[in-house]
Amino acid sequence: MSKHVAVLMGGWSSERQVSLNSGRACADALEGEGFRVTQVDVGPDIATVLTELRPDVALNALHGPAGEDGTIQGLLEILRIPYTHSGVLASALAMHKERAKTIMKAAGVSVPEGLVVNRHDAAKSHPLTPPYVIKPIAEGSSMGVIIVQDGRSHPPQILASDEWVYGEQVLAETYVAGRELTCAVMGDKALGVIEIKPASGEWYDFDAKYAEGGSIHVLPAEIKPKIYQRVQELSLTAHQALGCRGISRADLRYDDTPGGTGALVVLEVNTQPGMTKTSLVPEIAAYAGLSFGELVRWMVEDATLGR
Repeated sequence: MSKHVAVLMGGWSSERQVSLNSGRACADALEGEGFRVTQVDVGPDIATVLTELRPDVALNALHGPAGEDGTIQGLLEILRIPYTHSGVLASALAMHKERAKTIMKAAGVSVPEGLVVNRHDAAKSHPLTPPYVIKPIAEGSSMGVIIVQDGRSHPPQILASDEWVYGEQVLAETYVAGRELTCAVMGDKALGVIEIKPASGEWYDFDAKYAEGGSIHVLPAEIKPKIYQRVQELSLTAHQALGCRGISRADLRYDDTPGGTGALVVLEVNTQPGMTKTSLVPEIAAYAGLSFGELVRWMVEDATLGR
């Protein structure tokens, strides 16, 4: 009898639509692999829904708060439903960018310099010398990220407005010039490295991530072999230091600009990376010889409790 997989998607974070796209793609692929699949749009009644459904496995395709921060993972532990990706602690740590940086730095992974500040204080005066980056402490998909350019006289005023919905505390980090790199980790192995170039604009924002043709993916990244290998090493070290399981994806910056610092830093580790048709992990897996179906099959077969 085929395994019954509940694909958890949607939720109520700012990344809801991306999660629905990820979930549908995973569900279609799992059906193609012969699994019995139920698509579950996660709401506040998720405990009741899963108790009645009693799936063999939950494939977690949620993104952002509640799906990626250890919350749903804790619920799945209580309900004794084996699940994919990282467990409670690793999910919570990786989602909190400042805590994650502390753990990664202790493991020898280079991270950008930065500090946590109140958003109103950051709107009054520059917390760092420009250029720097302001980002929410616990959001994904580049939501709420602001790059404050060199020479800008005033800090971003949106931080003090009612439009800001990403929490009272923000992370200010030194801007690292150069290339945007990403590397997937699958189990205990780092896969390929992609360089991401926005098709327009200056950086890899939400539109560049998810719009068709929004970004150019160079795979394998055109960097020196020793740097490529170092990206893989840092990604795997970060994955292991945070206690991640299953699939994760590390985002990095590499400053190889003329007269630049040569810095190679890990910005963050995504424990629930996107699984849409424009997503990076399926592309990296394909480069390693894994079809999308084989990738999601591996995720389901890797699912356990106590992650």
